Amino acid sequence: MRVETVGDGVHLVRGMAVNWVLVADGDAVTVIDGGYPGDADALETSLAAIGRAPADVVAALVTHAHVDHVGGLARFAARHGTPVRTGPTEARHTRREFLEQAGPSDVARNAWRPRVLAWAVHAARAGALRAVCIPDAAGDAVPGVPLDLPGRPVPVATPGHTSGHTAYLLPGAGALVSGDALVTGHPTTARTGPQRLRAFFDHDTVRADAALDALAGLDAGVLLPGHGPPWPGTPAEAVALASGPRS
Repeated sequence: MRVETVGDGVHLVRGMAVNWVLVADGDAVTVIDGGYPGDADALETSLAAIGRAPADVVAALVTHAHVDHVGGLARFAARHGTPVRTGPTEARHTRREFLEQAGPSDVARNAWRPRVLAWAVHAARAGALRAVCIPDAAGDAVPGVPLDLPGRPVPVATPGHTSGHTAYLLPGAGALVSGDALVTGHPTTARTGPQRLRAFFDHDTVRADAALDALAGLDAGVLLPGHGPPWPGTPAEAVALASGPRS
């Protein structure tokens, strides 16, 4: 686990092949995503690394409900009673009223690709095959309406990777938490810099590519992705680099 401070009170935490974000305002903290189930202890450790405790977390936000983003958060919320919030569609996904996630058959069809099998083994060890559910997840994050939470995050609808995928703009820090709508690296590829994930990870590849348009017009100076390091630059610059055919 590595904690990188990217702005005033804003920290990108890089766990086991996936990131989460801590946004502190005084003693209060917003957590965005929470890693694999195997990252649950690291999530608490990351809070300690910035001088905060689980009791300081007023809410956790979800970009999307894949196991590598809510696995650690599920245990954290259950243990500490932390409210979990996202958009209405993704809240249903987080509650597991439906599931949109690449499974073993998707991995098998793509096992011929370099790095995919190694990633799959690592993901399984991190808890990717576990059933994860946050039954009380609330769907009250309305696109374009700032949330009354540390960082004043503004939800941005970016469907495609999942039907309710939501990015979060942190206006005061000039940062964009892009989840998996736009990343800067992933264990399944040697490519670095702004990019889309491999297409087999998306529920709807056409909508996922179109979601880049929702990000391109945002006012930010640093990208905080779900996978890969932070990237300095505007969303428009990142989208320009990420656009094009995907495998």
